[in-house]
Amino acid sequence: MSNLALRTPNGTSLEIPGVESWHANPGDPAISVMTDFREHTSITVSSTAAIDAALEHMKHTGVRCAFAVDDQQQRIVGLITAYDITSEKPMRHLQLVAGTRQEVLVKDIMQRLVDWKVADLKDIERVTVANVARLFEETRLTHIPVFEANDNGQQRLRGLLSGAKVKRLLARQPM
Repeated sequence: MSNLALRTPNGTSLEIPGVESWHANPGDPAISVMTDFREHTSITVSSTAAIDAALEHMKHTGVRCAFAVDDQQQRIVGLITAYDITSEKPMRHLQLVAGTRQEVLVKDIMQRLVDWKVADLKDIERVTVANVARLFEETRLTHIPVFEANDNGQQRLRGLLSGAKVKRLLARQPM
């Protein structure tokens, strides 16, 4: 027989999961506002996808950024945000090359991996939500990838911090 016991729930109804408001306090651990890729699937788009198709995919999945993936190697090569797509970046690209908006690809305006500014998971585990909010204000970044070292000491993508999410969670007051 198993050591696991089953019980009957208390009461006759439950709150619907995900409906209750979630908030963060400035003193909460920063890791509490990080999207952890051990718990959530990362959203990817092909680096050769049209930017408007990438934006639609982000809208459909409910995110404001996606990792750009190389079609051949199936590896992350960049990051694209809804802001990148709706900003002046596509127009600036079109000024350099003859074409139409429909021809602008994710790889044309994405933030290339070599240009990322990233945080280390060990640092995120030591600071507060207020520290992360201040970092977003100082850097004016919209998203910060969080890396950790695997067992071989190689860096890998562990999570993502979103400036808009942090701001939204801090603005909400507990009920």
